[in-house]
Amino acid sequence: MTYNLDGKTAIVTGGASGIGRKTAERFAAEGANVVVADVVTDGGEETVESIESAGGSATFVETDVTDPDAVEAMVQTAVDTYGGLDIAHNNAGIEGETDPVAEQTEANWKQVMDINLTGVWLCLKYELQEMTANGDGDGDSDSDSDGVGGAIVNTSSIAGLSAAGSSAYAASKHGVIGLTRVAATEYAEADVRVNAVCPGVIETPMVEQSAAENPEEIEQFVGMQPLNRMGTPEEIANAVVWLCSDEASFVTGNAYPVDGGFTAL
Repeated sequence: MTYNLDGKTAIVTGGASGIGRKTAERFAAEGANVVVADVVTDGGEETVESIESAGGSATFVETDVTDPDAVEAMVQTAVDTYGGLDIAHNNAGIEGETDPVAEQTEANWKQVMDINLTGVWLCLKYELQEMTANGDGDGDSDSDSDGVGGAIVNTSSIAGLSAAGSSAYAASKHGVIGLTRVAATEYAEADVRVNAVCPGVIETPMVEQSAAENPEEIEQFVGMQPLNRMGTPEEIANAVVWLCSDEASFVTGNAYPVDGGFTAL
């Protein structure tokens, strides 16, 4: 299925690889202008090159989502380059250390929370300011790069719906879902829809690193997914793009598992 995003402008954080890259590419393939944001410059620029080589429009901005000034500048880049902001996929995140609760370090807890939860909040803060800058709250779900309404998808995880993963990671991803629901209810009258996706075990660089360090744990999680395989970044991107399209115009405040059936058990 294809979605018409012609004339829309999208931001994707964590766009240098994995789910972020595939989502950015899919947004562009649907006609959107894409701001690719990441702390990894080389990977972010590669994503832009991939989009442009396929005939799409994209620009890269180096962004640390824990830095309010950097996040504000990221949103301003969308406005300055493409005239506004319609769509955002707040995807940047890390796994962190996987030690049990009593063995977690304060430094790891803080880093995971800063990136995975505070980073999503900062992105929402500045994205919502732009999306509602001239909103009239008339209930019209259409948006036209003019600061009126929009759609946002945050990346949570199956760890946000279960006890999967380490304590810091699971707590941060549960927090993303709570933040998503509150933002959705607070900004519904401003025509902004806010949802979350909850990926299962997906073939991403983060999972590949975890598999190298804890192969038995990854195999166990894959085995708990009834489809009995890893998902692909493209499959998560498909869900994100649908949620940001007019096909999902009556969908907000939800956390969607894309997990091969993991949370159904």
